[in-house]
Amino acid sequence: MSHDLLDRIDQRTRLAGHNRLALLLFRLGTRQLFGVNVFKVQEVIPRPPLFTLPQLPPAFAGAADVRGRTVAVLDLARAIGHTHDGDEPNYLVVTEFNRTVQGFLVSGVERIVNIAVEDIQPPPDLGGDAHYLTGVTRHNGELIQLVDVESVLAESAPRASDAAGIAVLPRVPGVPHEVLVVDDSRVARNQIRQVLEHLGLGATLLSDGRQALEHLQQLADAGRSPGERYAMVISDIEMPAMDGYTLTTEIRRSPVLRGLYVLLHTSLSGVFNHAMVERVGADDFVPKYSEHELAQRIAVRMSALQRAA
Repeated sequence: MSHDLLDRIDQRTRLAGHNRLALLLFRLGTRQLFGVNVFKVQEVIPRPPLFTLPQLPPAFAGAADVRGRTVAVLDLARAIGHTHDGDEPNYLVVTEFNRTVQGFLVSGVERIVNIAVEDIQPPPDLGGDAHYLTGVTRHNGELIQLVDVESVLAESAPRASDAAGIAVLPRVPGVPHEVLVVDDSRVARNQIRQVLEHLGLGATLLSDGRQALEHLQQLADAGRSPGERYAMVISDIEMPAMDGYTLTTEIRRSPVLRGLYVLLHTSLSGVFNHAMVERVGADDFVPKYSEHELAQRIAVRMSALQRAA
């Protein structure tokens, strides 16, 4: 692995909003290439010594000291049901998403590639470990499977929900009580749906921005106002086919869609998100994942609609 493999990650943020995705490619002991969004990667280091922590869930291989910080470590191949075929994981990919830092052991790290989001397709619906994928694509003739690290982490270390105290919102005639949720992660879609259910709201769940835009345009073409059906759109940012920034831009460009309220909801961290939120015209932004913070932002939007009704 090149020593400066991740030196230019900051430059990759320029891809945001251009419907392109930077992927860190790696292998899990087989010839198959896997990819993860570079924006979720802090660094890649040779496998450090691991030690045990009593509170770690059984799925974790241990913990590592990374620059003076204790980081929980998952063997990614084991977590998604792959075998190493005798090739031990020699590298640690340190990631940050959903407000947490964790490490994933991989056999080998290849390179970083830039992929047009439109060239990323939904994963085949084959069951099994396919639910750990958010998409598939090709680069130089090789198949790349995009790992849904959010799902991997959620299943390996289930988190307790803090949604119990979320109160049902009052229903007001003339105010839509359905939300369009757009996210390529199965786990994220279900988490948002549960928050909406606690609030007494309905949800339409879609897995990428292109699906969402086509759905909204079909409603408009059929003479149905998307703004009368949906109180808001909650969209992930990094998705196959069309990212959340581009979806927001297309909504703002459309005379029949531009009035939709868009909340961007992402596992990514970094100040570039806030700048892009303003640039593409999104109404709000909230990082994943806090049920109460998400519920509070939704409640603010619903209150504004009720006052205007």
